[in-house]
Amino acid sequence: MAVENVVIVGSGPAAYTAALYASRANLRPLVVEGEAGRDEGVPGGQLMITTDVENYPGFPEGVEGPELMELMRKQAERFGTRIRTAWVERLEASTRPFRVVTSEKEEIEARAVILATGAGAKFLGLPSEKELMNKGVSACATCDGALPVFRNKKLVVVGGGDTAIEEATFLTRFATKVAVVHRREELRASKIMQDKARKNPKIEFVWNSVVEEILDPKAGRVTGVRLKNVKTGEATVYDCGGVFIAIGHSPNTGFLKGAIDLDEKGYIKVTKGSYTSVEGVFAGGDCVDHVYRQAVTAAGMGCMAAIDAERWLEAQEH
Repeated sequence: MAVENVVIVGSGPAAYTAALYASRANLRPLVVEGEAGRDEGVPGGQLMITTDVENYPGFPEGVEGPELMELMRKQAERFGTRIRTAWVERLEASTRPFRVVTSEKEEIEARAVILATGAGAKFLGLPSEKELMNKGVSACATCDGALPVFRNKKLVVVGGGDTAIEEATFLTRFATKVAVVHRREELRASKIMQDKARKNPKIEFVWNSVVEEILDPKAGRVTGVRLKNVKTGEATVYDCGGVFIAIGHSPNTGFLKGAIDLDEKGYIKVTKGSYTSVEGVFAGGDCVDHVYRQAVTAAGMGCMAAIDAERWLEAQEH
């Protein structure tokens, strides 16, 4: 089998943008996308489970997440991107050419590799949470908070770290009240974030509590949450019109352990733009970025990775 110029692992905004740029540079990239039904995410990334995307440039009326990903995919394919459906089980990066080993036991050799595997939001694991996703349940306030379904309603944010407090603070622009539900009686968020939240009259805190159920799947929308106090065992219902899960994200990088440097949370470490610890392996998108986590920033990082890979490959020939 011929050695590929560039293999791109992933299929979200970062991966498709990298593919678009690499294709237009005549590198004929191969994208290895995932398959449905695995915990590592879904082909197309988190936008595949997002309905209305109103903050991606170029769509004044908004666009549905799956439609946006299909358009990105088609644009990349138009310029020669090839796409293969399989999970990447491991990356062998100690020798060149690199080897990308898939779930089909195929070994793809590549001169350069771009990692754009994304990250997934951590969820509570409740059946009602899954049933009401995009019907009042979300994992991204920045993405969804301004949607009509959440405006002028009482909202719940689950979590106690910086992400939860950032989301709660953002949501006060649209909600009448935001309740932060946390399983402990003190937040994990930074002091400056805590102080800001405590001074916000629209934010209240529900301590020592966990969400046992999101109501009401039968109504087809969020009407409230059933809470349990972890100290007393008492169950209560908190009426609300939306729930935001903010208990963290997990980068889809488990297959990379031992191959390249990851930080303590599993995110890929990069320097000089998109360079990883292994020369010739580049990375971008939510598997790198745990701060912004937006489709537009992921796309920008995919662009960076493709340009870095193109220039690196050109340098190898001289």
